Parts: sequence; C-alpha cells; structure tokens
Amino acid sequence: MRNVTDRTSNPFGLRPPFDRSGPNERVAAFGYGDANADFHVIGDHPGVHGGKRTGVPFTETDDGLAVQSVYRDLGFATGPRDRPTLENCYWSYVHMCSLPDGHEPTEAEYDELERYFDAELRAINAHVLLPVGERATDHVLREYTTQRDRLDLDMEALHTEEIRGRGFMVVPVRAPTEWGGDDRNRLVSTLEAILERDYRQTKGVATTVG
Repeated sequence: MRNVTDRTSNPFGLRPPFDRSGPNERVAAFGYGDANADFHVIGDHPGVHGGKRTGVPFTETDDGLAVQSVYRDLGFATGPRDRPTLENCYWSYVHMCSLPDGHEPTEAEYDELERYFDAELRAINAHVLLPVGERATDHVLREYTTQRDRLDLDMEALHTEEIRGRGFMVVPVRAPTEWGGDDRNRLVSTLEAILERDYRQTKGVATTVG
C-alpha cells in the first residue's frame, strides 16, 4: 500500500505532546521527506542532529549536515540544505521535540515520544532503517529486531552492518562526530550496494551480524 499524501513535512499531522522550544525555535523537527520511501534515516533529537530553527531533521548542525551530505552524494537529497527535496528517503528523530540550548531529553520524554515515533515508522514502512548514533541505534535494535540482546552497542563495530529486523533491514550508522578513516566511504559504499540489489526482496531477511 502506498501513502496518499504530498506533504513533505509531518505528512501524518502529528501533534507533539509538549512544547519546550526556546525563542525563535520550532516546536519540533517533524518527520520529513518521501512518505513512500524505502530508506528511513533516524536521528536522536534536534539538539544533536539539527532542525530546531528549520524544523527539518539533519539540518543546521555539523552532525546533521554530515549525514545529509551522504544522501546528497547518492541522489536521495537535492535542493537547499535547510529544506532539501528528498526522493525515496525519509528523515525523522526518536525525539522530535526541540529543547532549550544545553538541555538533553529526559528518559521520561523519550518514553513519551516513543509512540509518535513508532506510529510514523510503521506508517512509512520503509525497507531499510538507518539509525544514526548510539541512542537511535539502541532504540531501533531493541524495538524492531530480535538482535539487541546478543549485540554489544559498539558503534564502531556496528557501523554499516546489515542486521535482520522484524520486517525491516537495519543498518546502524556511527555518529558523524566519531567518523574516522573510512567510515563515511563505508556508508556510501554500503548504500550503493543495497541500491544495486533487489533490497525489497531482502527486507527482514539479510544479515551480516553474528
């Protein structure tokens, strides 16, 4: 089933449960992109991966723009960096709400926003989930695979590995601030390889872990 919506930002009309945004900031960086995407990139929160002022995930911050640049290289993203056009790709956060500078989400706030993230993820129903950083990777592996208990949360080792999920293929991505050596090139190469094969047939099947 294909989603019937032409909305790029917050295509499902989610309303955040709280507003702790600072002056001149958006309430949230809502999910953004192609609602029929096969690739779903998942970050942490706007304070880390950007969007407090643009309202668009993976903008503004160095980490966010580093992630965005990979998807530009592969042709998923075009146009302005603060509001790109996405094709076959969707971007969102496990914690979409903006917080004042210097504040991190509490565990209770992550828990409160979990149902919003889950509803959007299942509505998009992408084939490939790409969680960025430790928090997003831990959440996705725990909630959407049966692999978390047998995997150490070692992002250096997990970076670009393909992991079988419950109806998804998960490809963890190390936080860009920790990228070294060949990490960026490995991510580009992994995505190119996935695009070259019939990844729709390997959804929930492929794994190179264990």
